[in-house]
Amino acid sequence: MAWELILWLISVFVVLALLGVLIFQLVSISDLESDHVNAYDSSSRINALVLVEFIMQGSLTAVYMEQKHLIYATEIFGSIDKETNRRIVKLGFYLVLLVILIFRLSAAFLNFSRLVLTLVTVLDEPEVIERIY
Repeated sequence: MAWELILWLISVFVVLALLGVLIFQLVSISDLESDHVNAYDSSSRINALVLVEFIMQGSLTAVYMEQKHLIYATEIFGSIDKETNRRIVKLGFYLVLLVILIFRLSAAFLNFSRLVLTLVTVLDEPEVIERIY
């Protein structure tokens, strides 16, 4: 079970690295479009990362080919307790994320409303209005 978690964490980091490579390639193309670099430098930057990108995608493909993340109809009854526990852990994780999201959203809303009230209070004073005009 621990190695499975490690594989998923590695997968997340590989996907993040792939996103980083893609963003770097897009920035290189953007630099080429705006004439910040010449075509040779831009193509050599992009080509240097193509092999790395293929290796990372191949490693993700090898991990997903084991198909440990799928549930099969013929094997579900043998692993129903394990799958139920997994889903309960996922549910708990998503509920914690939802609570954090709602808390942060309400905190941001309260900060925004305080800012608006402060601005309304400050702008309502006559000397502030005179300084503005």
